[in-house]
Amino acid sequence: MTLAEVEATARAAHEGQTDKAGRPYAEHLRAVAEGVRARGGDDEQIAAAWLHDAVEDDALSAQWLDEAALSRRTKDIVLALTKRAGESPEEYAARILATPGARLVKQADLAHNADPTRLARLTDEPTRTRLTEKYTQMRALLGLGQQ
Repeated sequence: MTLAEVEATARAAHEGQTDKAGRPYAEHLRAVAEGVRARGGDDEQIAAAWLHDAVEDDALSAQWLDEAALSRRTKDIVLALTKRAGESPEEYAARILATPGARLVKQADLAHNADPTRLARLTDEPTRTRLTEKYTQMRALLGLGQQ
């Protein structure tokens, strides 16, 4: 698949989905893909950025991913970024660190998720605090420090 095809597939898969602030979810996917590009990521990582939440959110199935015309590396990155039920943050971070190329995609994801402008759109203070702490913990587990 070309990057344009991956983008179109991701946008279609997440059609109608919104983030916690009510914004179209595709905005997040675009921001992560742009963040990967800005950090020097390659096309396989950019493709994974577009798809990073697709399996976790049930927007696309694991079978779709397995059968998609994508590189093994792109598929591995998407799977590394797909959280599993009952998985601890430490286990999740270890899988990301063990998967070549995944850390950079997660770094871009965290950067957008923790963007103060984006977090400010959340009207629920406890949710904003919980997410800020969650993103800070994951940055530490991945050795990213502050963005």
